[in-house]
Amino acid sequence: MSRVSVFNSPLLLGFDQLERTLDRLAKSAEGYPPYNIERVGENGLRITLAVAGFATEDLAIEVVESQLTVRGKQTDDGDRVFLHRGIASRQFQRAFMLAEGIEVTGARLDNGLLSIDLVRPALEPRIRTIRIDAGHGAGARDNTIDITARRTQSR
Repeated sequence: MSRVSVFNSPLLLGFDQLERTLDRLAKSAEGYPPYNIERVGENGLRITLAVAGFATEDLAIEVVESQLTVRGKQTDDGDRVFLHRGIASRQFQRAFMLAEGIEVTGARLDNGLLSIDLVRPALEPRIRTIRIDAGHGAGARDNTIDITARRTQSR
């Protein structure tokens, strides 16, 4: 059975890349590590991931195009013998799609929480006026002349 997409509407032109991105993120959605996203100030955002047990050298953050990826991989200490191991030490990868213009300004690890600060640029309205060319090519007519001619004939 094929999936019907919201983006098939003729009013949403050029959103096919967004649809592929949403599909990719939905497939890779995993619950670990848990995270929060909060607004900080007027144009700031902060992503906070719970990464208990991970050191800074166990974590990597990268931005490729508009995708922020956080990876974690712990090195196993072979000298330790666990009687019970309830703290997750598995590797993870968590991806976030960033809107155009959002920049990562910094990251810090404090008490098992990895915070990534982002800034969103102030939105300025983009207004463009599109020039309309009159079709004077082969076989084209000047519509203003036709309209004027009809007005004179109807009087």
